[in-house]
Amino acid sequence: MRLSDNMPQLEGATHWLHGRVIEKEDLLGKPTLFHFWSVSCEECKIALPQINQLKDDYQGSLNMVAIHMPRLEDDLSTDLVESVAKEYEITHPINIDNDHFLTDQFSVNYVPAYFVFDDNGKLRYYQSGRSGIRTLIRRIERLI
Repeated sequence: MRLSDNMPQLEGATHWLHGRVIEKEDLLGKPTLFHFWSVSCEECKIALPQINQLKDDYQGSLNMVAIHMPRLEDDLSTDLVESVAKEYEITHPINIDNDHFLTDQFSVNYVPAYFVFDDNGKLRYYQSGRSGIRTLIRRIERLI
């Protein structure tokens, strides 16, 4: 994805955790953070408490959607994803993308990866890797 690209449709989930199926139209009207992660990614697990803090800090003014991108065969287990989500207290919607549908739509090659869209669904920021959370926060604050 490139800056100013439109948010893709959120189709192709193998399973959704923590609520109903989320559609693109549900997210328009306020900024949205998508974070891609994997149960086999240690960098992702280190970043999850910071992502949870973002969810708490911007509750009501920021949509947040997690997308689980399996990297290994073992990552395909929905039970494992649910267990790790519980352990790390991820309570926002999680799209389990076992078929890599959204992973391909977003052109994600590495996790963790973060995509921030404005309230009109235009991509305003992208980042890959655990470092740079402060920059991610500044970009979110500009949109809120």
